[in-house]
Amino acid sequence: MSFDTGARLKAEREARKLSQRQLATAAGVTAAMISMIEQNRTSPSISTMKKILSGLNMQLAAFFAEDEAPAAQWHFTQSEFREVSPRSSPGKPTVRFLRIGQATDSELLMLHEYYPPGADTGPETYSHEAEEAGLVLEGRIEITVGGETRTLVAGDGYHFNSRQPHRFRNPGPDDCVMVSACTPPTF
Repeated sequence: MSFDTGARLKAEREARKLSQRQLATAAGVTAAMISMIEQNRTSPSISTMKKILSGLNMQLAAFFAEDEAPAAQWHFTQSEFREVSPRSSPGKPTVRFLRIGQATDSELLMLHEYYPPGADTGPETYSHEAEEAGLVLEGRIEITVGGETRTLVAGDGYHFNSRQPHRFRNPGPDDCVMVSACTPPTF
């Protein structure tokens, strides 16, 4: 079952009684962008999606969380991880995020992340009210935090205040696989 980003965005916007133009103004994007996303004619980058969701006063993890009951489960097989990635654009390598556990009633968001060569979180940096840390398991990732960019390889890690503008990019040539955590789960 795939997540319908366009239908979810439209439902959230309409639930708040906002027009596409009003949401676009609040988010700092064009109304045409909102329309194209709602029609699933384009896939926004993580940074663009965060902008749009800020206009809805909604977190990325909450946007991708489907109706879930609070979990008593504490262990998860890989098949139980929940995909929370924006839909990919044809021909563009895209990041894939798999949430470990549930988004409801949690102070921690844990992700298993996949970046094919050339994939990134978007051309712009983004920020959110949290702290995040991660470990590169395979490949390499270029991370920009503030004005500083570093390339990390398998075995390297990071930890920073997410209020600083940041972005992630796989410069290639191999896939990058990481595990990350964010608290509180504002991603």
